[in-house]
Amino acid sequence: MKSCVLMSVYKNDKLGHVKEAIESLYNQTLKADIFIKIDGEIDKNLQEFLFLEKEKGNIKYLAEREENKGLAVSLNELIKVGLDKGYEYFFRMDADDISNIDRFKKQIEFMEGNRYIDICGTFIEEFGEGIKYQKIVKYPLTHQKMFEFFKKRVPLAHVSVCFRKSFFEKAGFYPEGGHITNEDTLMWLKGFKSGCKFANIDYVGVKVRVSEDFFNRRRSFKKVWYDFKNRLLINKELHYGFESYFYAVAMLIINLLPPSLKKMAYKFLR
Repeated sequence: MKSCVLMSVYKNDKLGHVKEAIESLYNQTLKADIFIKIDGEIDKNLQEFLFLEKEKGNIKYLAEREENKGLAVSLNELIKVGLDKGYEYFFRMDADDISNIDRFKKQIEFMEGNRYIDICGTFIEEFGEGIKYQKIVKYPLTHQKMFEFFKKRVPLAHVSVCFRKSFFEKAGFYPEGGHITNEDTLMWLKGFKSGCKFANIDYVGVKVRVSEDFFNRRRSFKKVWYDFKNRLLINKELHYGFESYFYAVAMLIINLLPPSLKKMAYKFLR
């Protein structure tokens, strides 16, 4: 029962945050091998830290590329390495988040007890970085409820998931492309279309860092438009009804709001 955790590091990641993230992996009650892809040029101190941890044997696999190609490409490369090496379980982890100590143990126990499940997520706790903010975000627990929830929003937190290798055997890998920034949403679409079975567990598995910039950042119209088109694709491919198109338009409007109003909408809807 080999398991690994997949992490991509890029130029905006900070050394202190990455250290916290990796430390939370070292402290897990059930260990998983750490796979990291350096996606383009990063801070020299961070680069030195990662290669030192690799030399110590704390990081099982570490590779870098000069050009930034995005999260989907990095994750797909790491997944292929893990599959070639015979890993059964694949955890996701962002480089600035913190996994709670029993996260891997609880997800593996659930997956081992429910062999038909191909992917399992957890609840998350968002916490403020430089701002006063804290929120527990919960998701539906069963496959059917997650499928129904997907007509509105994503049914599981990308940073919290544990894939069984069967997910990739059924659905393939993350979709890649120059305009894709919501690779997780499209991955869930591929999973549902391919007959993968989804679940979440009633446990806060990951602490997710949220800064003021997250709320203040105004997304480009191009990004918002692509997200809207992807939502329409989901509604069509999964045969959701009229209600799903109402939610799609509502999210389009929210994403175009000024940051102050978007912040209020985000807190209410989440």
